[in-house]
Amino acid sequence: MGLRFIFMLTRNDRTVPEAADHLATALSLGVRHVGFKDIGLPVDELKELNRMIKDKGATSYLEVVSLDRESERISARAAIEIGVDVLLGGTRMDDVLPIISGSGLRYYPFAGHITGHPSVLEGSIEEIAASARDIVSREGVDGLDLLAYRSPGTDIPKLIEAVCTAARKPVIVAGSIASRDRIETVRAAGAAGFTIGTAALDGVYPADGKDLDAQLSAIIRDVADLNGHLSPFGKKNLDAAFSSLNETKSPRAAGQVNGMQIRLARFQGQFGWSFHPTGDQLFLVHHGRLLMRFRDREEIVEQGEFIVVPRGVEHCPVALTDVCEAVLLEPGAATGGAGEGRLVSDLAGA
Repeated sequence: MGLRFIFMLTRNDRTVPEAADHLATALSLGVRHVGFKDIGLPVDELKELNRMIKDKGATSYLEVVSLDRESERISARAAIEIGVDVLLGGTRMDDVLPIISGSGLRYYPFAGHITGHPSVLEGSIEEIAASARDIVSREGVDGLDLLAYRSPGTDIPKLIEAVCTAARKPVIVAGSIASRDRIETVRAAGAAGFTIGTAALDGVYPADGKDLDAQLSAIIRDVADLNGHLSPFGKKNLDAAFSSLNETKSPRAAGQVNGMQIRLARFQGQFGWSFHPTGDQLFLVHHGRLLMRFRDREEIVEQGEFIVVPRGVEHCPVALTDVCEAVLLEPGAATGGAGEGRLVSDLAGA
């Protein structure tokens, strides 16, 4: 699982009035993790937000806004009533754990000593890491919420790495993340995820536009890139690919799907008998007609049709037209009997 991006429907520690509209935008873009606070909207509206999130198969988060013990208890009860998946933040575990026990709620309290409003993380790296180690040792704590970028004068990458190492449970980094560089710092230090709220809502994240659609699209793209989830492949045109083949006897590898190679072949006349001892083979006729000879029968494969040759089965392709163009799908490392030596590999050439 890659780095997790949690979009927070919040500004200044309050769920924003336009949360439902913003949520619809986020869900339409495929955002899979969405959070809010229990302050800013009535509970019934927060329940509706949670329903929208869950209906799309996404994960919901409630972040604790607490200045005292009783407000933290209220937030914990609200998380259960609203039905969110994860409770983020808070510092009073002894009050919260009994409330959420048996609820199925995942709990990520703050690491370190939190003061002020907006919150600030105080203490040395060693002190915060020791706090993290102690917190995750408690039964019912599933991970940590780390205000890394609200720790003045601290080596942030070192802090995140130290807390992740100490915790050995998922760490979510929250607060003041508004650039790809900071997301990369979070990922490289070993955190499981991060939150962005105000930066996206206010159009601060570097993107093609300041509207929320552009902001979230940029964040999603950057996270996908850092997670290695962007495809380097573009489409290929079969007519153009076959036109680059001058040979009519040596199939050329044009791509790969898992352990299977996509090969392009131009048959002219009889290709020769062969077999694959370790994998099946598919022939899809792109242009022309193909006769597939087996030891017990013959099959004519027309343009737009395909035939599967099971492993170990001897076969002999024969072009029934002057040239027959076919796409082959077969194991990339396959070796076979007679005729197999005619295959060549040129992934970049097709």
